[in-house]
Amino acid sequence: MPLLTRIRGPRDLDRLNSEELDRLAEEIRTFLVTEVSKTGGHLGPNLGVVELTIALHRVFDSPKDKVLWDTGHQSYVHKLLTGRQDFSRLKMKGGLSGYPSQAESEHDVIENSHASTVLGWADGIAKANQLLERDSHVVAVIGDGALTGGMAWEALNNIADAKDRPLVIVVNDNERSYAPTIGGLANHLATLRTTDGYERFLARTREMLERTPVVGRPLYETLHGAKKGLKDFIAPQGMFEDLGLKYVGPIDGHDIEALESALSRAKRFGGPVIVHCLTEKGRGYQPALQDEADRFHAVGKIHPDTGLPIATSGADWTSVFGDEMVKLGKERKDVVAITAAMLQPVGLDKFAKAFPDRIYDVGIAEQHGAVSAAGLAHAGVHPVFAVYATFLNRAFDQVLMDVALHKCGVTFVLDRAGVTGTDGASHNGMWDMSILQVVPGLRLAAPRDADQVRAQLREAVEVDDAPTVVRFSKGAVGPAVPAVGRVGGMDVLREPGTDSPDVLLVSVGALAPMCLEVASLLDKQGISTTVVDPRWVKPVDEAMAPLAERHRVVVTVEDNSRVGGVGSAIAQALRDAGVDVPLRDFGIPPRFLDHASRAEVLAEIGLTAPDIARQVTGLVSRLDGLPHSRLRSNGRTPAERPAAEADPVQSARD
Repeated sequence: MPLLTRIRGPRDLDRLNSEELDRLAEEIRTFLVTEVSKTGGHLGPNLGVVELTIALHRVFDSPKDKVLWDTGHQSYVHKLLTGRQDFSRLKMKGGLSGYPSQAESEHDVIENSHASTVLGWADGIAKANQLLERDSHVVAVIGDGALTGGMAWEALNNIADAKDRPLVIVVNDNERSYAPTIGGLANHLATLRTTDGYERFLARTREMLERTPVVGRPLYETLHGAKKGLKDFIAPQGMFEDLGLKYVGPIDGHDIEALESALSRAKRFGGPVIVHCLTEKGRGYQPALQDEADRFHAVGKIHPDTGLPIATSGADWTSVFGDEMVKLGKERKDVVAITAAMLQPVGLDKFAKAFPDRIYDVGIAEQHGAVSAAGLAHAGVHPVFAVYATFLNRAFDQVLMDVALHKCGVTFVLDRAGVTGTDGASHNGMWDMSILQVVPGLRLAAPRDADQVRAQLREAVEVDDAPTVVRFSKGAVGPAVPAVGRVGGMDVLREPGTDSPDVLLVSVGALAPMCLEVASLLDKQGISTTVVDPRWVKPVDEAMAPLAERHRVVVTVEDNSRVGGVGSAIAQALRDAGVDVPLRDFGIPPRFLDHASRAEVLAEIGLTAPDIARQVTGLVSRLDGLPHSRLRSNGRTPAERPAAEADPVQSARD
């Protein structure tokens, strides 16, 4: 009987001996490769923390003790050891989340899969434990990549201030976040990694002392917790202890016995301790180890033996952007690129190869990236900062006060905008078009297809006196959606075929094909529809208001929150212009969305062609009893319209 099937909770690990624990680690790796290859998911990070997770759950008593995971993409082993072994629907609707989830288990705490937050959480929980006189422990597991984030160091500064507050920080050091970790911290950790004199000294001493009856082992434990002076003499590692944090390590992150020993010492210490563990991302799976790009950080469905994708799709939005950046780089020497530890995921790997001196990886530090971009722009170059839409949230103040206030020509390219689906609530890029609406001078583009990505990226980098944003979806990009005309700066995608059209349908970004389907469904109901793509959704095009006046109702459709989004901005623009046309906005409701496929999420929130067409049909039918002229301005200005002609129909806007 496999050992893994006997593990229903962390305390089941206590019954296993050393040999069985090693066997369990092998079974877990086999399970991960077999199951994750069927569904896709974060494979490499989890293969690297098998022994570490086993040791954590043997030393600490979860859920009484809180084991916190930064980012959480390395939590699959934790799920297995806490009774969740059905991975058949991993990241799918109704299945396990790809990250820790409070709804799944009392052993999970942090659901937010944005990096560098765990130490702040740990600090708060440890303070509460001390205040409420609890005897439980707090363990924060953070990767060396996440330690490049400023929030982590803000937390460390506070954690180090309380010498008597127990808190164990486990640094999972695999030299990588997605790609190899870079920066001053990475260099320091590399020094610790490669200076093995201290560990060799301890190993020799251990062999000698363990042969000494009675006092040998206690002496070794004392020596292993030696003061900073001895450690600095043998291996320089002063950074952490200079902060006031006890340091243990480096420890072989694949040696369960060594890990348990180190974690047990840290648990007994009674104050903040850093346990530095060296792990290998993708360990035990040769295809992952041979993948220098990201060690199979995240995979789709793959063949478990070869690691090759089972199915390939067409070009995706990210690669379209990446290829166009290389072309821009050849044409303009002033164009530089910035990434926040995600060179390959955001499509800048080709640019980096072509122009290695014009790419800046700032680590997991979006705030710093935005401010650095402002400095670059001020100094005469044009930075393109590519980041996931959900991660731009972290740099809003810098976009507002450093880039926009100073009128810096910085282009932000937002990948994975809108509903992304399977990665769950924290990865949906559903807030960018709302939070960016308040930024003065900012211009925001939502391309509908690959051609528009290329065109609007080029338009964006031509702007040198304000921030520009280009946002696009996740996954495969569909066929081109041609325009049939132009009104102002907006593309007309479908003309109504009548001088008195019913609906002006404003299609935002990648939802253009669906909006054209809505128009076709409305046409079958005898409802004439104009479909326009604003292309640049901020600011609202000046031609929008007069175009809206020619229609009975305006409908906006966006892959963004309805609260403060494009629909709201257009409604305000129409009010400001005195255009009293009912407006109905369709978008994402103001709630966190459970993980499921993009299509399933869109269906759940009503962003499908049949759902929208049905509601618009109902709206138009309620207006049919009123003369068309009563719903429009009749060409008069607001001041010229008599009060009696005011529209009696309240806005259909929710």
